[in-house]
Amino acid sequence: MPNPLKYNKKFDELNEEEKKLLELNKKTIADFVEQSSSISDVNYATRNAHAKTYAVAKGTFWTKPDIPESLQPFFDKEKFDLTIRFSNAQLKIKNSKRDIPAYGFAVHIKDENGGLLANYPLVNFPLFPINSVSTFLKLFTAVNKFYIKKWSSLFPMLLQIIKVIPSALTGDMVRNMIKLIGKRNDFILSFDYYSAGAYRLGDQIIKIKLSPKNVDKHTGKKQPIKDSLKNYLQTHDFSADILIQLCYDLQDQPINKLNVEWKNSPFIKIGEVKINKGSLLDSRDCTNELLSFNPFESKIFFQPVGKIQKLRDEAYKVSVQTRRKINKLLHGKNS
Repeated sequence: MPNPLKYNKKFDELNEEEKKLLELNKKTIADFVEQSSSISDVNYATRNAHAKTYAVAKGTFWTKPDIPESLQPFFDKEKFDLTIRFSNAQLKIKNSKRDIPAYGFAVHIKDENGGLLANYPLVNFPLFPINSVSTFLKLFTAVNKFYIKKWSSLFPMLLQIIKVIPSALTGDMVRNMIKLIGKRNDFILSFDYYSAGAYRLGDQIIKIKLSPKNVDKHTGKKQPIKDSLKNYLQTHDFSADILIQLCYDLQDQPINKLNVEWKNSPFIKIGEVKINKGSLLDSRDCTNELLSFNPFESKIFFQPVGKIQKLRDEAYKVSVQTRRKINKLLHGKNS
């Protein structure tokens, strides 16, 4: 294999139009979070994405002993402690038996002192349908406005959705959507989970895949997702392989084209995530509900790469700041 491509900050840079749209988007994020308790009918301000928590658990990442030498400096311990949040991508929290199968597996990795080493919010779909930063910002802004203003903002939101359709119809997107539809009723822990965007690993650039081991996809068929997940984690150990792909060439492994899969970059297993049965935490506890999984709070050499990823940095900051402000007013807590 050739040498991996090195990280360059130019991969993340926004132009002036994109910066202006981002400022507008940040305002709608703050407005959404401020009204999120009434939107979702809960007594706290929610996240503006993946608002619905199914469960929070303690876990462990076990490093593979014989990982390639070039990766060893980043995995210098046998194991790392984790906090893991399972969620649904919907902005609005609804108490329904079946949710859309858009799940999150967010991983908070701790260093030897208990501080944050890295955050990886993984999802059960490997791609993102939008490459244009401007299109993404306009759509996200329109969706936030729709939840706040309802029908008066419906047409602008539909217009932005229509603009997204061409980039959502690549061969890779269509194939993975068909696969997701076929698995729509499968157990949440039977899905593979992906970083979707790229991340730094020192000067190298990677994508991440989490692949569960020996999980029956028919588990909890007749139960609400939250109940089936909690019952499983209370009675079963869970383990999953962690694999990465390295970026060698932007043609085959594009950083700012998220609607196609990386090719000609084999998956490398770097370790396993394990959750021992009985490791559930209280997801209703304010500390767990308000725990940030912002990947831009990670150590610099584990942070996201790419323009769409850069937008997440600003969105996370506004969302967390607003949530903490509102929840301090509601409950007298600052986290």
